[in-house]
Amino acid sequence: MTETSLDKRRNAYRSDLAAEVLRGKVSAPRFARGEARQVIAASAALRAAPDAQAGWTTEALFGEVVTVYDERDGWAWVQVASDDYVGYLPTAALSSQIRAATHRVSALGTALYPLPDIKSCPSLHLSMNAALAVAETGPVFARLEDGRNVPSVHIAERNCFAADFVAVAEAFVGAPYLWGGKTRLGLDCSGLLQVALEATGKACPRDSDMQQAEVGEAVPLDAGLGGLRRGDIVFWKGHVGIMRDSEWLLHANAHHMMVATEPLHEAVARILSTGAEITSVKRLAPGALARAV
Repeated sequence: MTETSLDKRRNAYRSDLAAEVLRGKVSAPRFARGEARQVIAASAALRAAPDAQAGWTTEALFGEVVTVYDERDGWAWVQVASDDYVGYLPTAALSSQIRAATHRVSALGTALYPLPDIKSCPSLHLSMNAALAVAETGPVFARLEDGRNVPSVHIAERNCFAADFVAVAEAFVGAPYLWGGKTRLGLDCSGLLQVALEATGKACPRDSDMQQAEVGEAVPLDAGLGGLRRGDIVFWKGHVGIMRDSEWLLHANAHHMMVATEPLHEAVARILSTGAEITSVKRLAPGALARAV
């Protein structure tokens, strides 16, 4: 493998520094083993440059663990443990105290409260798949190790997953489109697929080209767009959608500026007018991509 073949989105190297695990694979004046940190913000936008005006590449959610390889001027250069994505986060969004996750947020979103009381002032809004360290679970609230409280109905044990990733994705219908986002406050096409698959315990890379290469098995598509079924994943260059059934497509898209559902043939015709054709259709085998727990 040559240095130029290593995808910088998932391999931590730049002109002045690289991750120690890449020694011998890339050239750099110095290498770093990195230090584990945990996201303590509700979510933190990962950026391609240490600049608050730089575009988002993805989001790191509350409780996610990252490896920090460099820090300067309020920015940390990190690699996210869950999907290996590399970028810059504000150092203020991270803590050196790592709390092992016992639960995850299973609802579209929830709030953290200082007291086990819905009338107390919430401190954070958490999104689906946020990781939580729960000290005690009660019938109404669960108490986190840091003393805050979350509604028990909104969380699940970390190895207890939803059964149907399409149903998870359907719950986001109407959520705003947001490039790089992966919460109900805003998400993009590949973010929707990643969030939905992770909610069912299946690992999924972040970007649509990675997903096309690594998720599921290819299935044939005839000229009449027949033979599809619920859960099939349809790819274009730079875009991805999920079939709700044999005819209707669910996707986060910039045409509707939200997560929307529409007949596949309408989406195909509109996207074709921009010069893009379907590049593949993938289907998950039963048990495929199951995450180790």
